[in-house]
Amino acid sequence: MVLDDVGRLRVNGEGTHEHQKGCFHNLLNLTDKSEGCLYASAEVAGLGRLTSGRDTLDHLRHAVLVGQSESDLQTRTWRCYLWSPKRNANGVRNPFYESMREVAPGDLIFSFVDTRIVAIGIAESYCYESPKPTEFGGAGLNWEAIGWRLRVRFTNLINRIRPKEHMELLRPILPSRYSPLQPSGNGLQSIYLAALPDMLAEALAALIGAEAIAVQQSASLADQTMTATNPDVEIWEHHIESELDRDTTIANTDRQALITARRGQGIFKERVMLIERRCRVTGVDNSAHLRASHCKPWRDSSNEERLDGENGLLLTPSIDHLFDRGFISFQRDGGLIISPVAHRPSLERMGVPTDKAVNVGAFLDRQDRFLEYHRDAVLLRSVR
Repeated sequence: MVLDDVGRLRVNGEGTHEHQKGCFHNLLNLTDKSEGCLYASAEVAGLGRLTSGRDTLDHLRHAVLVGQSESDLQTRTWRCYLWSPKRNANGVRNPFYESMREVAPGDLIFSFVDTRIVAIGIAESYCYESPKPTEFGGAGLNWEAIGWRLRVRFTNLINRIRPKEHMELLRPILPSRYSPLQPSGNGLQSIYLAALPDMLAEALAALIGAEAIAVQQSASLADQTMTATNPDVEIWEHHIESELDRDTTIANTDRQALITARRGQGIFKERVMLIERRCRVTGVDNSAHLRASHCKPWRDSSNEERLDGENGLLLTPSIDHLFDRGFISFQRDGGLIISPVAHRPSLERMGVPTDKAVNVGAFLDRQDRFLEYHRDAVLLRSVR
């Protein structure tokens, strides 16, 4: 297998895979069985099993390489999840955790164990906020309690290639920054999830061969419409709600106001309406069709912030969904931000223009304090 002078991959002199710019969104995760591995097996996650898909290759999508243990590799195809903290223990942003924010359904995930690629996964969800899984036990006690999570379906490989044995091919196409592999072919312990250049992901898939083709075909069936729910978040918020309901130190009327605020109604909506008059994206101004959406999510807010009118925007249900899930956000000056993983056709159908810059009007300073949190901790866009 060689890389010719026009950027084509030739395998054993037979045929080519044309490298097409922009056809991949590739990530690589390396934990190499280290203590505190940010990974949980299907058994631990308690999720269902799945049989593998069909055997043809249309194109590569997003690719990720994750570290796991040999005990997780007994079943041919299975579902699990990936979880990472949002930041390092010292509070500094980690570019390899940030990569979690730009994974989309259908993206490929290469699993790296003891110097070999042992499985390929398909992302089955966008990234979303989630508490640190309890099954992680004492690992990473200094991590943030809230991190990033996404669901994945893995298929174990028979042809478990060792990148170190193919560095003559791979070394020239390693990224110059945030490379998941050293020039020697060894992994880097400090890397969790790193973006791969298109050509590198294509080379890895070509080295793996037919098994990669089968997984890639099934990736095209992934749901990218942004409508799938995250039951983990619902369970988390219901748990917070239940704790509020049992808290006798809070007056009954206040408890009800806090619980109602989660749904964008009640006192919270009344307070938001003192500042906002309409949906800034669609222009709808009939309050019956508007929801008060928290900029700093209800689940992350203090009780005071949950009822603060400056922590809310009036949005139609579809725009509220996009904002709540991190597919859109706003700059201080009113500029609309669209996540790189957002499904553009769906945005258009929901009334969000994607072919031009949109400004919805400047926000107050105190509103931007909460919007800054949204951009930093909710928006599905990595910051490096």
